[in-house]
Amino acid sequence: MTSGSRKRRQRQDKITLSDVAHQAGVSAITVSRALREPEKVSPPLREAILKVVEEMGYVPDLAARALASKNSGLVGVMSPGLTSHAFLALIRGIEDRVRSSDLRIQYASAETDTEDQLRQLRFFLSQNPAGLIHVGQIGDPAIDDLLRHAPCPVVEIMDVSREPSDMAIGIDHRQAAETATRHLLEKGYRRIAMLGGAWDFRARRRLEGFRAVLEEAGLFDPALVLSIDGSTSVGLGCHLLDRLKSEAPDAEAAFCHNDDIALGVLFECQRRGLAVPQDFGICGFNDLDYAGFAFPAITSVRVPRYEIGYRAVDMIIRAAGSDTSPAKRVDLGYQLVQRGSTARKG
Repeated sequence: MTSGSRKRRQRQDKITLSDVAHQAGVSAITVSRALREPEKVSPPLREAILKVVEEMGYVPDLAARALASKNSGLVGVMSPGLTSHAFLALIRGIEDRVRSSDLRIQYASAETDTEDQLRQLRFFLSQNPAGLIHVGQIGDPAIDDLLRHAPCPVVEIMDVSREPSDMAIGIDHRQAAETATRHLLEKGYRRIAMLGGAWDFRARRRLEGFRAVLEEAGLFDPALVLSIDGSTSVGLGCHLLDRLKSEAPDAEAAFCHNDDIALGVLFECQRRGLAVPQDFGICGFNDLDYAGFAFPAITSVRVPRYEIGYRAVDMIIRAAGSDTSPAKRVDLGYQLVQRGSTARKG
């Protein structure tokens, strides 16, 4: 056998968990724990093990793991808006937490159609996943039932205002909407609209909060609630404000489903010569980076999207362990970031 063939064979030899443990001078169980449950290993030891893993090029054997632990090591993430700017920070959080484990992520972008979501969920469950992260059509009986009987940890993310099928992490969207609507009232706006896209569960909860505050003030007008069933965009924000001012010329502020809509509303105000915030006030949702750099800067509800993603994966990892049990519902809170688009005096 030539030296070249020997080298090729050596390169093809699979590095095992035992090889890493021997090189690091620890047990295979300790290496596995450092990869799967890093919080249970001291930082110096964890760093030493991860350095050996990197140097040796160790890749976990997912098939062997599935046989040993009865799951594939897969975490399924399903959301109707994976291409949305709002989900980028969420995905970064998910990826950062997974990076320190031997789990892997599989994403599915399912629309709000119930049958499509059920099909995607059944596909995930057929792979014996380690967990599911769900950002879909919660509140649908068929989907709730499937999640409730899933044979793995399930984390519903973004909203925590209802009892989850298993676990949930996020914010209370109704309370956030109440805070934003009260802010617009405090700034002197009275004819306040809500503008948005599809009425998913979170949007419906925000409408409930918006309506409750305005009804209490005797100012709610259903004619000022405008939406188009579809994906939100800057262009949709322009269209909705154009429609709003045509149907209700006296409208003087808008609480928008998200910052894309809010930015479109701002552009349309500028096109029409409406001064913001004097003639028209704008409040967005999510507090994406550009909201603070628009002119005027857009008031928005800040949602801790990165932390939601990071901790959702952490909840799945902890739920799979035997030592600690994660909280069933985690409310991370929100922040109303007041900027120039609502700076009119009350």
